Amino acid sequence: MRPDLLNPLFAESSSLKGVGPGLARPLEKLGLTRVKDIAYHLPDRWVLRRAVANLDEAGLGEQIVLPLTVRDYRQSAGRGPFRVIAEDAAGNYVALTYFGRAAYTAKKQLPLGEKRWVAGRLDQFGQTWQIVHPDHVSEDSAGMLGQLNEPVYPLSEGLTQGRVQALVAQSLAHLPKLPEWIEPGLIARMGWPSWDAALPTAHKAEDKLAKDRLAYDELLANSLALMLVRESNRAKKGTPLHGDGRLRAMLKLPFELTGAQKRSIAEIESDMAQGAPMLRLLQGDVGSGKTAVALNAMLIAVEAGGQAALLAPTEILARQHAETLTRMAAGTGVNIALLTGRDKGKARESILMGLLDGSIDICVGTHAIFQEAVAYRNLALVVIDEQHRFGVGQRLMLTQKARRTPHCLAMTATPIPRTLTLAQYGEMDVSRLDEMPPGRQAIDTRVISTERLADVVEGVARHIAKGAQAYWVCPMVRELETEDIAAAEARYAALKERFGDTVVMVHGQLRPEAKDAAMEQFARGDAQLLVATTVIEVGVDVPNATLMVIEQAERFGLAQLHQLRGRVGRGSQQSTCLLLRGEALSETGRERLALMRETQDGFRLAEEDLRLRGGGELLGTRQSGDTPFKVADFEQIARLLPLAHDDARLLMERDGGLSSPRGEAARVLLYLFERDWGVQLLRGG
Repeated sequence: MRPDLLNPLFAESSSLKGVGPGLARPLEKLGLTRVKDIAYHLPDRWVLRRAVANLDEAGLGEQIVLPLTVRDYRQSAGRGPFRVIAEDAAGNYVALTYFGRAAYTAKKQLPLGEKRWVAGRLDQFGQTWQIVHPDHVSEDSAGMLGQLNEPVYPLSEGLTQGRVQALVAQSLAHLPKLPEWIEPGLIARMGWPSWDAALPTAHKAEDKLAKDRLAYDELLANSLALMLVRESNRAKKGTPLHGDGRLRAMLKLPFELTGAQKRSIAEIESDMAQGAPMLRLLQGDVGSGKTAVALNAMLIAVEAGGQAALLAPTEILARQHAETLTRMAAGTGVNIALLTGRDKGKARESILMGLLDGSIDICVGTHAIFQEAVAYRNLALVVIDEQHRFGVGQRLMLTQKARRTPHCLAMTATPIPRTLTLAQYGEMDVSRLDEMPPGRQAIDTRVISTERLADVVEGVARHIAKGAQAYWVCPMVRELETEDIAAAEARYAALKERFGDTVVMVHGQLRPEAKDAAMEQFARGDAQLLVATTVIEVGVDVPNATLMVIEQAERFGLAQLHQLRGRVGRGSQQSTCLLLRGEALSETGRERLALMRETQDGFRLAEEDLRLRGGGELLGTRQSGDTPFKVADFEQIARLLPLAHDDARLLMERDGGLSSPRGEAARVLLYLFERDWGVQLLRGG
C-alpha cells in the first residue's frame, strides 16, 4: 500500500484552487491529472531577461525589464491593435501593443501618468520601438525580480504560462518531507540537494544539480524495481525443460543458422534447463532471424512435454507469425494454432479445447491468448514479440497462466543502445543477434531533395508497372496549419489520383478493422502502393515490396528510419530506400541522413541516435518505447543510469535490501515513481 505521507502528491489536480472541469481537460492532455504530475512538470526552457534603466541600454530582440511612465492611449481603426504610449527615464518613447480585446486590461494595468515596471521583448515597428503584449506589468521593481529568469513550460490549448506557474506553486506547497533514499556518500560527492529542495529549485532556475538529482531519483527507482523483478523471478519455482532434440532435428530450414543464432539458442536452452524461470530478451536487428531462434525455443518446450505461446502486439503480426512458424515447422508434426480477438463461435471453442487438452502445442495470437477464459494444459514457455509494446506489469500478468511460472523469452527488432537496454530491460538477461544471415542484400539507400518529388513519383510508376510493390511514408496524418509537413492523407489523395485503386492508406487514427483491411490488401498483393505514417515500422513482411519512400526523412529519428527501411529487402530482389529531405536541414538532420546512407547496422545506428539526440535535439515527441522516463533525458540516462544501477545493487546486496532504514526510504521512492509493482512482487513472492 502506498505510504500515507505521499497521499498529498497523489491527490487529483482538481483539488488545487482554480482547477475546474474547463481547466482539467487541457491539464489531462499533458498527463497532469494529479498534484505530483504538476510538481514534476518541469520547464523545458528559460527566458533570461536583463534589467535596464532605459531603452538606450537595450538591444532590439532582447528580453528586458525596465521602468516606464504611461503617457497616452491610442486605439487603431477597426480591429487594429490598442497601443499604450510610455516614456522611459531618458525621454525615449515605446509603444506597448495589444491585439484582440485587451484594451480594458491594458488600461487597468497601465493607468495614465503612472510609473510601472514592464517585462517583454523589445522590437521595432517602422520608426517606433514597441513591446507586443508585455509578459509582465508590476507597480514596483520588487515584483519584477522573479521575472529576470523565467521558466517556460510545455503547454496545451487552454493553458497559459501564468496559469501553469500558479498551479506549480500550489503543488510545490504540498511537498511532504521524505526520507533520503540516495546513499549519503554519493549525495556528498555529487553535491546534490535533498529531494524537497531539488524540486522547487528546478522550477526557479536552470540548476543542473537539482535536475540531475531528480533524474537520478527516477533512474534509481527504475533500476531498483527491475532488480526486484529479477530477484523475485529467481526465487520462483519454474519447470526445468530438457528437450531431446527430436523435433529440432526434423526442421528443414532453407538457410544455415548464423553464429549469433546458434549462440542465442544455446543461451536459451541453458536457461530453460534451470529450476528458476528464464527471463531473457532476444535483441535482433531487422531481418536477423529472431523467428528461427524463437521456434527453436518453442520446440524445446514441446519436446519436454510442454506448450508454448507467442504473443504479438497486433493481429496482422500474429497472423504473419503463425504462417511463418507453420511453414518453418512443416514436417515436425507440431500443432500450431492462431487465436485472436476476431475468432468466434465453434472455431474459438475448438482452439480453447485444444489448449486445455494439450493437443495444440504452440499458440500464436494477440493479448486474446491470455484472457481469463483461455486455459492451458501445460504452458511452459511464453514468447513476447516486440517487447517494448508491453510493460513489465503486463509481462507479469501473462506468466500467471501456468501452474508454475513459465519461462519467458521477449523479442525486439528495435536495436537499443546498451545504456537504454539497462534502463528498459534491467531485469532480463540479453542475447543479441548481431550478425545478418548470409545472402541478405544491402538496401540501396539514397537521399533526394523534395524538389525532385515529381521524378520520385515517376520512379514509383515504373516500379509499379513491373508488378512490384512500394511503401510511401509521411511524418503526419494531416497537415498542420503552422507548418508544411507532408501529411499521409494529402499524399494519399495525390497518389490515388495518379495510380487509382492500387493505392491504400494506413495510419494510427484509422479504426483497427480499417487498418487491418488495408494492410491485408497490401500483403496479398491486391494493392501495390501503401501510404502510411510510422505505424508500419514494426513487423510487416511483404517480400514483393522492394521500394520505400520516406518523405521529410529529416523529421524522423535514426532508429525509426532504420525500422522503416527494414520493411523492404525481405525477398530475393534488390531493394531501394529513398529518403526525401526538405531544404532547411539542421546539422543533426544532415548527419542522420548521412549515417543512414553509410551503414545498415542497427546497433551502431541506435548508439549514434542516442548521441545525436542526447546532445539536446530531441524530436518533438519521443519515439514509442524510447525510454520509460519522464524526468531523465537521454544525456542524463547515459551519464547517471550506470551509477543508479550500481547503487540499487549496493542497496540490495550490502545495505539490507528494502527492510533496512535506507530500504524503507527506497520503498517510498518506488511508490513515488509508481514502480511499486517491484514492492508488490517482493511481498507476493
